[in-house]
Amino acid sequence: MLEFTLRRITATIPVLLGIIFVIFSVLYLIPGDPAEAIAGPRANKAAIERIRKEMGLNQPYHIRLITYVKKVISGDLGNSVITGRPVLKSICEKLPYTLKLACIAMIVSVVLGILIGIISAITRGTLIDRFCTILSVTGISIPVFLSGLVFLYIFAVKLKWLPASASSPLMLKNPILAFVLPAFTLGIRSAAFLARIVRSSMIEVLNQDFIRTARAKGLSPWRILFRHGLFNALIPVITVIGLDLSSYLNGSVIIETIFDLPGIGRFAMDAILKRDYPIIQGVILIGALVFIIVNLIMDLIYAWINPKIREEMMGKSAA
Repeated sequence: MLEFTLRRITATIPVLLGIIFVIFSVLYLIPGDPAEAIAGPRANKAAIERIRKEMGLNQPYHIRLITYVKKVISGDLGNSVITGRPVLKSICEKLPYTLKLACIAMIVSVVLGILIGIISAITRGTLIDRFCTILSVTGISIPVFLSGLVFLYIFAVKLKWLPASASSPLMLKNPILAFVLPAFTLGIRSAAFLARIVRSSMIEVLNQDFIRTARAKGLSPWRILFRHGLFNALIPVITVIGLDLSSYLNGSVIIETIFDLPGIGRFAMDAILKRDYPIIQGVILIGALVFIIVNLIMDLIYAWINPKIREEMMGKSAA
């Protein structure tokens, strides 16, 4: 397992370097002069040239690329053009909000998704199964911004049970309350999709021969369901969970805007509107790094759950 882990970590290094190259190149190839966009339409040529020099835009492409890669490797993501603050420091200040949102949303998604999926699988073809299917399809179909506004109106405006934003007076009593509505809004759609995956995966596993053998041996239904059924149905479920977690951390712009959370998503949106290119590069890079780490963790969990997957991956690497 240790050798497998080291190989997977080593394999992520060229991927990360390729992502750094793409991030830098895409912003470099964008039409127009970033210095003019940052300086504004009323800036004179001297101000534009000063910005170009500060950002290194007057240097050749390959020199700028090498310099950028060296800075990223050393942990320097540059400074914000608007505020002048280090990009990495600003991201570290915003990241805890998004991490809390993602973790709570993931708990909501996993608990509800697996529970509804299991109930739907063991009651296949009944009214309960149909009701769970309707819930899942409805949850997948409703856009996040719509469900967020509905929950905000009901629980924050009308009932006043939860704060409407991070600046609400209720936050002074319990700061975690500000994450309940946005996390539930973000997690419920993933829970609906996860429930469909769990249902189909559980039905497939419960029809396998080893499940029939376990029943013939007289094992308890709960042990068959959870120890043999759910455990062997986790591979596609873990894939969905990993992708959802990455999307929470990289795509929470709408939720953070609706509920006024000062997280990474809102921070990135403000940078895009202000054309603060160093922040845009830094946020994209951190998001890509999170995606790589999550996928690495998912691979390790696959290998732990099913040793055959580890042996296959090790065989391919050796070949």
